[in-house]
Amino acid sequence: MIDTGYLAKAIFFDVDDTLYDHLQPLRGALEEVLGLPEPFDYALAYHRFRYYSDWLSAQEDLSAVPEPDAVERMRCRRFELTMADFGIELQPGQAQELQRRYLSRQFQITPFQGAYDLICRLQAEGHTVGLITNGEGQHQRRKLEALDVFGLVDEQLVFISGEVGYAKPDGRLFEHVNKQTGTTADHSYYIGDSWRNDVAGAVDAGWKIIWFNHREVSPESDHEPHFMARNYEEISHLLTFEQVRS
Repeated sequence: MIDTGYLAKAIFFDVDDTLYDHLQPLRGALEEVLGLPEPFDYALAYHRFRYYSDWLSAQEDLSAVPEPDAVERMRCRRFELTMADFGIELQPGQAQELQRRYLSRQFQITPFQGAYDLICRLQAEGHTVGLITNGEGQHQRRKLEALDVFGLVDEQLVFISGEVGYAKPDGRLFEHVNKQTGTTADHSYYIGDSWRNDVAGAVDAGWKIIWFNHREVSPESDHEPHFMARNYEEISHLLTFEQVRS
């Protein structure tokens, strides 16, 4: 259990593959376009896809306010690199078609079981609860609308890199959130799945991180997450704050 004492906390969640299962849109696109044979390790493919998305974005500085053409090149290239890891060379036009199918499915999403119950509970306990996500503003907002997030979380507590101008793991994004919400890093918690963006970003910003490692992947650096959880039941347990010190 996290020993927090008396003070209310700032608790922010990632969106993609933290608030909802980001694998489903990818799996659907791969099945439709490539007709992959069974068994195929879609979970590993997703891990590689996210790795290349983050890596390519970092290489080209695409996560904050990028050029649209550069983003489209990255989106296609990540499919090519991902499938190459499985010995599959995409044919001309397939990467673009995969991206189109993937995009069309990104708004057919539902939250992880227990996610919204936990957010409501934390809000009722008086904590500041919000979201921090990388991505282009309008695109991420469409996802949040599909998830009906704005009926649950104050829009002023939703921070999107494309609107702020900084992207995870840049510590300035976390500093901006603290400044805008009147909170401090030492009383802030972040829940996210990405090692590169969420764990490294939050640790370097002085926040406490709960690594939502529901895909059971390996660390990518020597950063040390404060806590790790594989489902929302475990996250809820970790965020059962003590109101009185023992």
